[in-house]
Amino acid sequence: MGKVARMLMATPFTTVQSWWRKTFSAPTTDETTTFYRTWRNRFLWQRLRLWLWLALICLLSFTLRDIYGLFFPFQELEKLPEVLRTQRLVINIAMLLSILICFALHKTKLGRERPDLLFLGSSWSISLASQLFATLRGFALPDTFGWSLLFLSQAVLMPVCWIIHLLTQVSVLVYYFGVNTALGLKTLTPEHPEIYNVTFILYIFWFCIICDIGVYLYDRLQRSEFYARQELESAYQKLKVAEAKYRTIFENAVEGIFQSSPDGRYITANPALARIYGYSFAEEVTANFTDIEHQLYIDPNRRAEFVRLMEKYGSVSEFESQIYRRDGSIVWISEKAYAVLDEQGKLLYYEGLIEDITQRKQTEEELRVFFHAVSHDLRNPVLGTLMVLKNLLARPEDNISISRSILERMIQSSDRQLNLINSLMEAHISEVQGVVLQRQAVQLLAVVEAAIADLEPLLAQNQAKLTNLVSADLPRVNADPTQLWRVFSNLIVNALKHNPPGLVLTINAIRKDDKIYCTVSDNGVGISQQSDRLFDLYFRGASIRNSVSLGLGLYLCKQIINAHGGEIGVNSALDAGATFWFTLPIS
Repeated sequence: MGKVARMLMATPFTTVQSWWRKTFSAPTTDETTTFYRTWRNRFLWQRLRLWLWLALICLLSFTLRDIYGLFFPFQELEKLPEVLRTQRLVINIAMLLSILICFALHKTKLGRERPDLLFLGSSWSISLASQLFATLRGFALPDTFGWSLLFLSQAVLMPVCWIIHLLTQVSVLVYYFGVNTALGLKTLTPEHPEIYNVTFILYIFWFCIICDIGVYLYDRLQRSEFYARQELESAYQKLKVAEAKYRTIFENAVEGIFQSSPDGRYITANPALARIYGYSFAEEVTANFTDIEHQLYIDPNRRAEFVRLMEKYGSVSEFESQIYRRDGSIVWISEKAYAVLDEQGKLLYYEGLIEDITQRKQTEEELRVFFHAVSHDLRNPVLGTLMVLKNLLARPEDNISISRSILERMIQSSDRQLNLINSLMEAHISEVQGVVLQRQAVQLLAVVEAAIADLEPLLAQNQAKLTNLVSADLPRVNADPTQLWRVFSNLIVNALKHNPPGLVLTINAIRKDDKIYCTVSDNGVGISQQSDRLFDLYFRGASIRNSVSLGLGLYLCKQIINAHGGEIGVNSALDAGATFWFTLPIS
């Protein structure tokens, strides 16, 4: 029972203790509280200036009254004690001087940093001035009217920091009741000579309590509003940061980002989408595309299909279409989008990404060409070998003898297949990993001579004449000799493939600034207007005499020269021969 009683007694005590700590304990020192204190001090400093002006004007009005009363006595003041009638002007002048001193302090660093101290000083200079005068004159002065004006004006004009309000009130009342009681002073009113009575105490008590409660509630309201503003500002700043991040992503995204209306207009577009469509600015996309169905798609039915899929699934992915760019060119795009609905499920707009897949489509087309070339070029040597083997099996003898010419044909066919497969593997490796170089200081003449020596049988078979003008005095180059041997070999073989027998070839190399300029020239049939595509992967010239080729030779030459930091090209015209050239940096 005792334990239960203690618990019942502890509950109200704990509640009161919690309220006391929450109300009167020092505030936390977090950043928001520090900001609020700074704001409250600035507010108090600004309002204190206004209050000082009003106090100054109020005291001046009473001072003017007293000056006027010296010459023309007021009947309403006849009942005041003589000492107050004759010397009240001195009290007012003393308070005016104190107000002027507070004005001077208000503009100082102390006034700005500690407006609470200035508040106390200005309040005491007014409330205690009359009390000190009365004490020196030997009587008590219950200035009910002056205190009411003072405490009420402070509560109305400076309703923050209720503690200093309470301190100003308590200080004045402690002085009045304490000093006067200790000195045994009486008031000048004959009918009420005592310094206090019940009505006076109740009035002062409730007047001060009401003012302090009003200040406390206003301060709490301002604190809550300030914290709410701070949280709102913090949320707004976070929103701005998030918006800035989104804007950065939106502006710098590689994919085109869009929002389009159900009726076929672009609502928003990012710069990437503008570039895909051939425009300079995103605003041009939203301004010009008012009918996506007919302005964008080559096949207008694609928009209807897009809408149908959206209505059925709510989103589309990898929706590929051909579109017109601003300049009339045609590209491929892939759309990934979804429908944005409101709370009632009504369609608002479509939102998604657009990617330019033209290069991928071209690669796919080249891959189809590649498969066609592989199937065509590898099929012929395989069929030749297969026919030879079938003819041998068709003979009735058990012991089949093979002539040397048949073996040579089979070997040649197998070599062609091996060369084609090796070329394919090299092209794939160079596409994925790049050309790997084993660099060293290379004398170019030695590389050219090695390539010519290896191709002597092929040159003789084609009745070709080759002149080597490369000098042994050329500076060495920092290069891979094996890869350079392949370049010279491929260029010589390429010339032999595309020209009739009796070709005249010339190889030369000269120094130009910090590079070696190499050429492989011929007097053959020349090259058509498609010369700009000669170094593309799987491109084959129409004049080729040997169909067993995938068009990889010149492509590999370009990869090798680019890996060395050089350039490669061709100068030619129909019936005027061709000159393939490339550059190599000097080591």
